[in-house]
Amino acid sequence: QVQLVESGGGLVHPGGSLRLSCAASEFMFSINAMGWYRQAPGKQRELVAGITNRGHTDYADSVKGRFTISRDNAKNTVYLQMNSLKPEDTAVYYCNTAWTSSFLRWGQGTQVTVSS
Repeated sequence: QVQLVESGGGLVHPGGSLRLSCAASEFMFSINAMGWYRQAPGKQRELVAGITNRGHTDYADSVKGRFTISRDNAKNTVYLQMNSLKPEDTAVYYCNTAWTSSFLRWGQGTQVTVSS
């Protein structure tokens, strides 16, 4: 069974940076578009960044210019570099397939808290 393991979250001050990682096991990672999602308390999970198997990226307007998604197919890993973090970026961040109705089993996510 495919496992998604997110890491790299933490507590950061506004304006700070974090780099999230997501490792996928036993999965044809390289042929799938992958994405980073987030879910804040009381809100629906949303896709904030996606990357195709060829490296084309797209971002939610709320993070455009601040977040950068990348992938390393050799390591079955997708990354999210988050800069200029804002309190409204506080959420649990997850990775999964992107732009598809067929999701993998969700991992535990990684908590990102932006607070002074």
